[in-house]
Amino acid sequence: MGRRRTVSLGLWALYAQLVLSTKMKIVEEPNTFGLNNPFVPQSNKLQPKVEPSSVSGPPHLFRLAGKCFNFLESTYKYEFCPFHNVTQHEQSFRWNAYSGILGIWHEWEIENNTFVGMWMREGDSCGNKNRQTKVLLVCGRSNKLVQVSEPSTCVYSLTFETPLVCHPHSLLVYPTLSETLRRKWDEAEQALYDELITLQGYKKKLKAIFEEVGYIKSAVGKQSEKQRKTKVVHLETLETCKNKYEELTKEVQRLRGLLAQNGISYGNKSDTASNENVSNEKAFAQQTKLEVLKENEHLRGDTGIRDDSRL
Repeated sequence: MGRRRTVSLGLWALYAQLVLSTKMKIVEEPNTFGLNNPFVPQSNKLQPKVEPSSVSGPPHLFRLAGKCFNFLESTYKYEFCPFHNVTQHEQSFRWNAYSGILGIWHEWEIENNTFVGMWMREGDSCGNKNRQTKVLLVCGRSNKLVQVSEPSTCVYSLTFETPLVCHPHSLLVYPTLSETLRRKWDEAEQALYDELITLQGYKKKLKAIFEEVGYIKSAVGKQSEKQRKTKVVHLETLETCKNKYEELTKEVQRLRGLLAQNGISYGNKSDTASNENVSNEKAFAQQTKLEVLKENEHLRGDTGIRDDSRL
């Protein structure tokens, strides 16, 4: 009995020695799930619905493009990439840890001749709408995210500090415009002063200027973009795509039948031209062949040697 206990203690001591001699890797922070995790299938990675708008606004802010800034709040990491997007990543080891797009760079919010915020729209679906984020720019000693909140469901608010907006005139709209658009703004100001237009008419003219330069999106552009997205949604699944293909195939067959009944050719011009070229080439080759045969017959019938015995 004592011998067995001695052997058991010896085995445990050997096991403990092996464990202590092995280097243990301690993970201090989980991977960024979703966007940059190489172990997540590509189909599960973040898929933006639209492309970001063009970089616009105060030129001195353009240096922020291509950079990203992180902010940890509870178990979530928020990432703000100016003029690109805003994302949220759950810092958890759960197999289905959440990662999502909270908005893609869309347009500026302008009030009183001032850029007051950047709107990131068309984020991931949230019920019957898409997530969106407003980024407020405030003066600070360094570039960093300092606050994240959700004022209403799926509408987020981020506060971004940067020394680039500390100058009193750093976010004014008028100085960023071209000379032509400044002249339009001056004319609107004068018309308002002369009471030729109302305050509502004045705001409408300014809105048109901001739309022309691309600082805000026009209602027509938003509507057309919405319609384009709606068409894409209809073909998101393989089943809907297959049904649409069959429907279009039947329609093409019906139209071809109508054309055939009326004796109308439905081949396109390029096909017709190609067929004509092939026919012409065949005709030319056949004609050339006939001429060669005739020439050969002439050579075989007349050797060109004079026969004086017939004279």
